[in-house]
Amino acid sequence: MESFVTIVSGLPRSGTSMMMRMLDVGGLPVMTDAVREADVDNPRGYYEFEPAKKTKDDPSWLEQAEGKAVKMVYQLLYDLPSNRRYRVLFMRRAMEEVLASQRKMLSRLGRDDGGIPDEKMAALFRSQLSKFEAWAANQPHLSLLDVDYNRMVSDPIPLLASINDFLGGILDTTAMAAVVEPDLYRNRADRS
Repeated sequence: MESFVTIVSGLPRSGTSMMMRMLDVGGLPVMTDAVREADVDNPRGYYEFEPAKKTKDDPSWLEQAEGKAVKMVYQLLYDLPSNRRYRVLFMRRAMEEVLASQRKMLSRLGRDDGGIPDEKMAALFRSQLSKFEAWAANQPHLSLLDVDYNRMVSDPIPLLASINDFLGGILDTTAMAAVVEPDLYRNRADRS
């Protein structure tokens, strides 16, 4: 079987921490250092790994990453060396929910959001994602699977089957489904 590094990515506040926790309980080792502790915004933890944020300058952490999962914001995927294979679970969440969640988190941290209107921030994110998607489509070392956060919260089983297939059929999807906590889904878009 092909060896690869599993990457969980997406926009900030798109469900990446939930996916990392799912992979962890599903039996895939995760790389995390617990530097960023759980808080009210992510009560089950952030599952971050500081060395992944410095991949451009020092990719040596990848030596221990095969067969494991690590979380990386999508802008950092450009820095991954092309001499390895990566399977990327790319979290997708309704843009208005991403923006609302980010705004609330920044407010709780006492940080300014820069006063950028949601429409402008959404346009910026969409532009960045479009550029990323075009780039990723031409990277033979990357395989991407889009994961819809909103569907994962409401009906995880079909998505977990796809994720399990994508990652080689090694996961305990029943345990993964138990991670979904609808009461933590606090920034919902009005879908009426």
